[in-house]
Amino acid sequence: MAVGRSTERLAGYKYPWIIDIIEVARGCGPPICECVAGRGYDGREGSPGMNEKHQGDLLSDVESFCAEIRPTEELCYLEHRFNDSAIDLARKYNLLGMPFPTEYGGRGASLEVYLAAITRIGREGSGLRTLFSGHTSIGAYPVSRFGTEAQKQSYLVPACCGDKIMAFALTEPEAGSNPLEMQMTYRREGDVFVLNGIKYLISNGGIADAIVVFAYPEQEGGRISAFIVDAVGNSFEQEEMTAKVGLPTCNTAMFELTDHVVPSANLLGEEGDGFRIAMDTLVSGRLSVAAGCLGVIEDCLAETIEYSLQRRQHGKPIARHQLVQDHLAQMELARVTTASLLGQAVRARMNSRDAGNDRNLDQESDLLAAEAKFIASNAALDTAD
Repeated sequence: MAVGRSTERLAGYKYPWIIDIIEVARGCGPPICECVAGRGYDGREGSPGMNEKHQGDLLSDVESFCAEIRPTEELCYLEHRFNDSAIDLARKYNLLGMPFPTEYGGRGASLEVYLAAITRIGREGSGLRTLFSGHTSIGAYPVSRFGTEAQKQSYLVPACCGDKIMAFALTEPEAGSNPLEMQMTYRREGDVFVLNGIKYLISNGGIADAIVVFAYPEQEGGRISAFIVDAVGNSFEQEEMTAKVGLPTCNTAMFELTDHVVPSANLLGEEGDGFRIAMDTLVSGRLSVAAGCLGVIEDCLAETIEYSLQRRQHGKPIARHQLVQDHLAQMELARVTTASLLGQAVRARMNSRDAGNDRNLDQESDLLAAEAKFIASNAALDTAD
């Protein structure tokens, strides 16, 4: 909820630093949202950039989307269910292809602008933000970065306009933090691949039309490969998972593939490239999670300030009590720290992309993305608590 109290009414307030935090909480994004000309989401030179007007238009559309969806999102949160209006509203405001080139129907946002948008969406809740992270940051992203032109036309174009919802399936019941323990397998039969196995705790898994899936070859000794799998047919069985501790408005599912046929044209990258594709995609996902957590911190801060200025105790607003001020200061510190580290991670990611195959820059980028997600998620938890 945006802070509605006018700072003019607080002009003579005894603690002017609260006014500064109010201005922050009113909706400024992280200090990473300046557009970088000539760089698209993947950071490669020559990717369509976004001028200042288009950047403003996109962030305005995000703001309108958030204002329109908040009432139903709050209700869905209380009822622990996916918000069925989210995808239609995202289509309405053209937000399902924000970081992808305009030639594929995207908005052409740079990484900074895209993450500023994710930060704003994160203020409406991590469940809603996960819809975008699952669809864009880890679902459509590997198709954009590693896919063939035919794959982009078949999947990225409809993903950008919302005709296809995307997901990313790496986790399995016995393989979570260590994907090398995966048990899903594939074999080649003529011009198709046949996949077998179970994927678990997949965001968007129950609503996705196409999923990037990772599997080992049936014969031992082979490396992981990645496939774009259409979520259709009797060989694809899906079950939604609603018994979760958090993210009640996020669609989460498990699915099983039983001799599921995938055309050879849907192999993503080359055979054996799956681990590399997964690791690169997870960096993209970590940045979007960190940005979403920054939005959670901003929203918690805004709500807390508004309440602390309205609630009175012992003849004065509780914002004037030292303990409450300490809490506000800690929340603001969490916001600034998270935004700063996220900004460093974004710059490292784009420097790594610009340099090409620079192992040192790649390692720095990966490390900073992991640190940003770790700090941001813990700071969001502490702030909400």
